[in-house]
Amino acid sequence: MKLLTNLHFKHVFNKSNKIKCQELIILKRNNKLSFPRLGISISRKNIQHAHKRNKIKRIIREVFRLIQYELTYSDFVVIVNLYFKHSNNIIFRRKLENLWVRYYR
Repeated sequence: MKLLTNLHFKHVFNKSNKIKCQELIILKRNNKLSFPRLGISISRKNIQHAHKRNKIKRIIREVFRLIQYELTYSDFVVIVNLYFKHSNNIIFRRKLENLWVRYYR
């Protein structure tokens, strides 16, 4: 359920649909598989501490795990912006869930 290689990420970055909020960008590109896949991109320049980046990744993966069966069969890449530093985890989770609703079947 993950995008593992650099080619998979490039495939999504080339021609994708984009949804944004202040903290996040979600890129989507259809795939020919029977399940959605997730990739996460968090720049070390934006969030310097590894434990903070890992916590963000855990939140994103957990929300994706809970709603994966309702999503379209696509490849998704979640990009976290610099503005996350000032965001609360509960608010971040709600914003993420609201963005995923746009990709339901």
